[in-house]
Amino acid sequence: MALPQFGKTGGQAALAGGNGVHGNGGHESGVRGAGDGDGAAMNLVHCLLDRHLAEGRSDRPALRWLGHRHVRRDITYGELNEQAARAACVLRDHGVEPGDVVAVMLPRIPELYIAALGAWKVGAVFCPLFASFGPGPVKSRLEVGRAKVLIASDSLYARKVAGNRALLSDLATVLLVGEDGAATQGCDDGCADFRQLLAVADPARGGTDAIGPDAPAWLHFTSGTAGIPKGALHAHRAASPLRDSGRTVFGLRPDDVYWCTAEPGWITATAYGIVAPLANGCAIIVDNAEFDPRRWYSILRDDAVTAWYTTPTAIRMMMRYGAALARSYRRNVLRVAASCGEPLNAEAVAWGERAFGVPFRDSWWQTETGAITIANLPDASRPGSMGRALPGFDVAVADCAAADLRFIDEPDRPGELVVRADCPSLFTGYLGEDGRPMETFTDGWYRSGDLVRRDADGFFWFLGRRDDIIKSASQSIGPFEVEGALLDHPAVAEIGVVGRPDLLLREVPVAYVALNPGFEAGEALRLELLTFARQQLGPTLAPQEIHFIDALPKTSSGKIVRRALRLAATGEVGETETLPLCAGRYDDE
Repeated sequence: MALPQFGKTGGQAALAGGNGVHGNGGHESGVRGAGDGDGAAMNLVHCLLDRHLAEGRSDRPALRWLGHRHVRRDITYGELNEQAARAACVLRDHGVEPGDVVAVMLPRIPELYIAALGAWKVGAVFCPLFASFGPGPVKSRLEVGRAKVLIASDSLYARKVAGNRALLSDLATVLLVGEDGAATQGCDDGCADFRQLLAVADPARGGTDAIGPDAPAWLHFTSGTAGIPKGALHAHRAASPLRDSGRTVFGLRPDDVYWCTAEPGWITATAYGIVAPLANGCAIIVDNAEFDPRRWYSILRDDAVTAWYTTPTAIRMMMRYGAALARSYRRNVLRVAASCGEPLNAEAVAWGERAFGVPFRDSWWQTETGAITIANLPDASRPGSMGRALPGFDVAVADCAAADLRFIDEPDRPGELVVRADCPSLFTGYLGEDGRPMETFTDGWYRSGDLVRRDADGFFWFLGRRDDIIKSASQSIGPFEVEGALLDHPAVAEIGVVGRPDLLLREVPVAYVALNPGFEAGEALRLELLTFARQQLGPTLAPQEIHFIDALPKTSSGKIVRRALRLAATGEVGETETLPLCAGRYDDE
């Protein structure tokens, strides 16, 4: 069943009902009225593929896939378009219509990109799922999204979906992809082999449908502002702001080699792993191996990566291996490196300069904003800050204690980050919800739930999530400020700070620390870190306790699961050594 059509009302779509936005009914080759993002009819595939082919760039590289055992495959824009057309033909043959949800659970392989582009060609909604999710979270997302088709690797299907297949009444078709190019093993379970179907599909029947700019294009599940996972929909019109932000933040141009390390399932992998680079005609690096610093540094050097988008978690992992290892691969042409997902402390910014010759520049956005909203740019950067608002975004700080929207104009006064809800990249709505939830929108502004301060020069500084702020006596303590100070200590690899209930002060900050190699957890180091924190922060902001753990609990996208830390701080989990096991129960973050 197709998703409801969303129409733009004051920057935020309202539920209008219906069965999706259909094209003109035919399936001939070519583009049928697909524009570049404006007007009544368009399709983002025109921006990503068709436009490049029309301008004579079909032979330019689009993807370079790096597999295990040094296998690599180069795919041009022309070849990618042909494969996407074949995928569109396969989906149409299985009854997929505009507005239907096509769920995809694949590792970083070419079929992931082919499936996304094929779904968009027919006006379907691309819904990537984290491969790390267990059967329960996968089932709930397939149910909530009412996925009509699932494209998955045969091993992931067998482990995560097969046992619940009979309970998924909307799931009409499962298309499987074999491991490492092999034939799939699951076709006896009423599934079909996606690669075999692609091989025999007629690309002439895989043209790009023209649909409305507000028609849904992708569906990502997020914790939203209330901590409950919700399906956030984004429209085809988001292609233009993603293209523009790719140019502004990364300086993307057709001769760039671009690498986004985000896991499939995270919106970064869709927005800045597929849409933004293809819209700018870049060559995309697709690495299917697990993190290995030497492999990563070899890719940067040998594949001549010029623009790199990664996460603070990955940066901290690289920092553990030291800058000397990275410098041994220093012969690179890297022009810009940026991060997103969590705040990036100033030391990590500077480490990038020492290790790679370029600093890591932080950027801020959310699943709901759909595109980078705030960023540090080459000519406007301040280490440790989120950056400044990008062109096209009206961003402000508001008093989060007020029921109505009251803006804060004074520099450095904390408040909630709000974004005017008229930017084209903003999500069109949460799946199954109409209207504007008061906790999400107020007076035409999107409320991010992030607490920040804005300095006199317009740079934003992250303080924490609205729900993460620690109320200690009359002081509001942002956990990131505490974490950033302790990350300056050479022993600290990762840190999470939360509030522990206190009868006298209401809450006191406590820290959970994972150590760098060469440092041993013990009372001496605990006292050293407590003293260091008090010297850096003062006694009010410094943590009252420090607990050592092997690794911080994280979501599938690499964010710290603070709820697990809070459970430990209140004694509801037990010994801190069990904390890494808590991450699995919070895959829905």
